[in-house]
Amino acid sequence: MKKYEPAFIARLDLEGRYELWSEKEVFIAGKKRNEIAFAAIIIQSNYVGFYYMPIYTTEEAKAFFKPELLKLLKGKSCFHIKKNEPLIMEQIAASLEKGFELYKKNGWV
Repeated sequence: MKKYEPAFIARLDLEGRYELWSEKEVFIAGKKRNEIAFAAIIIQSNYVGFYYMPIYTTEEAKAFFKPELLKLLKGKSCFHIKKNEPLIMEQIAASLEKGFELYKKNGWV
Protein backbone atom coordinates (compact mmCIF):
# COMPACT_ATOMS: atom_id res chain seq x y z
CA MET A 1 0.00 0.00 0.00
CA LYS A 2 2.99 2.30 0.50
CA LYS A 3 3.26 2.78 -3.26
CA TYR A 4 0.07 4.88 -3.14
CA GLU A 5 1.77 7.56 -1.06
CA PRO A 6 1.95 10.53 -1.66
CA ALA A 7 -1.28 10.42 -3.68
CA PHE A 8 -2.83 9.36 -0.38
CA ILE A 9 -1.78 10.40 3.12
CA ALA A 10 -0.81 7.76 5.68
CA ARG A 11 -2.92 8.90 8.62
CA LEU A 12 -1.69 6.03 10.74
CA ASP A 13 1.61 4.30 10.14
CA LEU A 14 2.15 2.36 13.32
CA GLU A 15 3.29 -1.15 14.01
CA GLY A 16 0.14 -3.15 13.50
CA ARG A 17 -1.95 -0.44 11.79
CA TYR A 18 -1.64 1.46 8.52
CA GLU A 19 -4.32 3.70 6.95
CA LEU A 20 -4.40 5.64 3.68
CA TRP A 21 -6.68 8.64 3.20
CA SER A 22 -7.29 11.28 0.56
CA GLU A 23 -7.47 14.66 2.25
CA LYS A 24 -9.00 16.32 -0.78
CA GLU A 25 -12.43 17.96 -0.79
CA VAL A 26 -14.74 15.55 -2.59
CA PHE A 27 -18.41 15.11 -3.40
CA ILE A 28 -19.81 11.62 -2.94
CA ALA A 29 -23.49 10.80 -3.32
CA GLY A 30 -24.25 14.52 -3.34
CA LYS A 31 -22.46 15.16 -0.05
CA LYS A 32 -19.37 17.30 0.41
CA ARG A 33 -16.56 15.68 2.39
CA ASN A 34 -13.12 16.96 3.34
CA GLU A 35 -11.57 13.51 3.19
CA ILE A 36 -12.13 9.97 2.05
CA ALA A 37 -10.57 6.73 3.27
CA PHE A 38 -8.92 4.42 0.75
CA ALA A 39 -7.57 1.33 2.54
CA ALA A 40 -6.19 0.12 5.84
CA ILE A 41 -4.38 -2.84 7.34
CA ILE A 42 -4.80 -3.80 10.99
CA ILE A 43 -2.93 -6.71 12.52
CA GLN A 44 -5.20 -8.72 14.80
CA SER A 45 -4.34 -11.73 16.98
CA ASN A 46 -5.17 -14.41 14.39
CA TYR A 47 -5.53 -12.54 11.10
CA VAL A 48 -4.66 -9.34 9.28
CA GLY A 49 -7.65 -7.15 8.57
CA PHE A 50 -7.53 -5.57 5.12
CA TYR A 51 -10.09 -2.77 4.86
CA TYR A 52 -11.00 -1.67 1.35
CA MET A 53 -13.03 1.54 1.32
CA PRO A 54 -13.77 1.96 -2.41
CA ILE A 55 -16.54 -0.61 -1.83
CA TYR A 56 -18.54 2.13 -0.07
CA THR A 57 -18.32 4.50 -3.02
CA THR A 58 -19.82 2.43 -5.83
CA GLU A 59 -21.29 -1.01 -6.42
CA GLU A 60 -18.86 -1.57 -9.30
CA ALA A 61 -16.01 -1.85 -6.76
CA LYS A 62 -17.26 -5.24 -5.59
CA ALA A 63 -16.58 -6.56 -9.09
CA PHE A 64 -12.87 -5.90 -8.46
CA PHE A 65 -12.68 -9.03 -6.26
CA LYS A 66 -12.01 -12.53 -7.48
CA PRO A 67 -13.76 -15.50 -5.79
CA GLU A 68 -10.71 -16.47 -3.71
CA LEU A 69 -10.53 -13.02 -2.14
CA LEU A 70 -14.32 -12.75 -1.75
CA LYS A 71 -14.26 -15.85 0.47
CA LEU A 72 -12.25 -13.82 2.99
CA LEU A 73 -14.71 -10.90 3.10
CA LYS A 74 -16.32 -10.40 6.50
CA GLY A 75 -18.92 -7.67 6.37
CA LYS A 76 -18.86 -5.10 3.61
CA SER A 77 -15.24 -3.94 3.45
CA CYS A 78 -13.05 -6.08 5.74
CA PHE A 79 -11.12 -9.09 4.57
CA HIS A 80 -9.63 -11.48 7.13
CA ILE A 81 -6.27 -12.61 5.77
CA LYS A 82 -4.94 -15.61 7.72
CA LYS A 83 -2.17 -16.81 5.38
CA ASN A 84 0.33 -15.06 3.16
CA GLU A 85 -0.85 -16.74 -0.05
CA PRO A 86 0.63 -15.36 -3.29
CA LEU A 87 -2.72 -15.59 -5.13
CA ILE A 88 -4.51 -13.56 -2.42
CA MET A 89 -1.70 -10.98 -2.30
CA GLU A 90 -1.90 -10.59 -6.10
CA GLN A 91 -5.67 -10.10 -5.90
CA ILE A 92 -5.30 -7.50 -3.14
CA ALA A 93 -2.71 -5.65 -5.22
CA ALA A 94 -5.02 -5.72 -8.26
CA SER A 95 -7.96 -4.47 -6.17
CA LEU A 96 -5.87 -1.62 -4.79
CA GLU A 97 -4.83 -0.62 -8.30
CA LYS A 98 -8.43 -0.66 -9.54
CA GLY A 99 -9.58 1.31 -6.51
CA PHE A 100 -6.84 3.87 -7.08
CA GLU A 101 -7.92 4.26 -10.71
CA LEU A 102 -11.54 4.67 -9.57
CA TYR A 103 -10.54 7.42 -7.11
CA LYS A 104 -8.45 9.16 -9.80
CA LYS A 105 -11.30 8.95 -12.32
CA ASN A 106 -13.65 10.58 -9.81
CA GLY A 107 -11.14 13.28 -8.85
CA TRP A 108 -10.85 12.06 -5.27
CA VAL A 109 -7.06 11.87 -5.33
